[in-house]
Amino acid sequence: MQDGGHEQVVFCYDQPTGLRAIIAVHSTVLGPALGGTRFRPYPDETAALVDVLRLARGMTYKNAVAGLDLGGGKAVVIGDPGTVRTDALIRAYARAVDALGGRYLTAEDVGTTIADMDLIRQVTPHVTGTSESAGGSGDPSPATAWGVRCAMHAVAEHLWGDPGLDGRHVVVSGVGKVGSALVALLVEVGAKVTVADVDPAKVDRAVAEHGATAVEVERAHTVDCDLYAPCALGGVLNARTIPQLRCAAVCGSANNQLAEPADADRLARQGVLYAPDFVVNAGGVINIAEELGGYDRARARERIDGIQATTAAVLATAAAEDVTPLTAALRLAERRIQSARQEAP
Repeated sequence: MQDGGHEQVVFCYDQPTGLRAIIAVHSTVLGPALGGTRFRPYPDETAALVDVLRLARGMTYKNAVAGLDLGGGKAVVIGDPGTVRTDALIRAYARAVDALGGRYLTAEDVGTTIADMDLIRQVTPHVTGTSESAGGSGDPSPATAWGVRCAMHAVAEHLWGDPGLDGRHVVVSGVGKVGSALVALLVEVGAKVTVADVDPAKVDRAVAEHGATAVEVERAHTVDCDLYAPCALGGVLNARTIPQLRCAAVCGSANNQLAEPADADRLARQGVLYAPDFVVNAGGVINIAEELGGYDRARARERIDGIQATTAAVLATAAAEDVTPLTAALRLAERRIQSARQEAP
């Protein structure tokens, strides 16, 4: 997709609180740019900028393919949230969001919490994913996990002619909030699950609560399985790891799973079906987008269920047009955005 660059990139600095943040608005063609705020100890500002630009672009694709009237944006706060986070810093960040006048709507992401979103709501209305007590939808992780399982049903039907996951072996790499919820959903439908995480306590919990099998993080992608589900940080599919895959398909919640676009072709040559991450992991953003019109959980769940049909359509189009699923998904997003541009007054 030829995105033409980001519409706006804002560097935020607040001396009293030590806030250092970057807000990237990739596109507002379909509506306000919605995307979460990631709080991480980046090694430097350049690394933070590269990450936020990629994430913002990915949100444009995700929101477009999900059928939302929202553009794509993202923000990063630089620092270790465990040591530098203060209410004053979060409020300073909220003022930066508010200064954009609604062009960017923030939400929870890695390193931020629902409590942070509630605090931001006290400063600006341009936030989603607040607690239910604050009128929001609460933790988006279960919705994201539900959407991933919906996508897995589409992948299973495409590969094996049956959407059922009973007896299928799924490796879930990363069992944080989304990954652990996904494990529970997979066990519920009879899947055999192997888990990995950098945090041994999370692995132990998945084993104890769901009967999962544990594997080292470094070996997770090499396990012989039906589905490999990356559910941690991005870049796990690359020139080194793709030849080591022993799965039929990749379908997980992590953003930016491909280290570079060429990895989509590498997966195809390896004979591994790739369900594009921004199609698969849209459940969370679909869920919080429902807040904008007055949140209704049943309506949100119905829209998240649509991820199965969207994934199926992307895979079918890729097969029919002899392109990678990534190309098929990007074309779908591009058509929707181009149509909105043409209809704009």
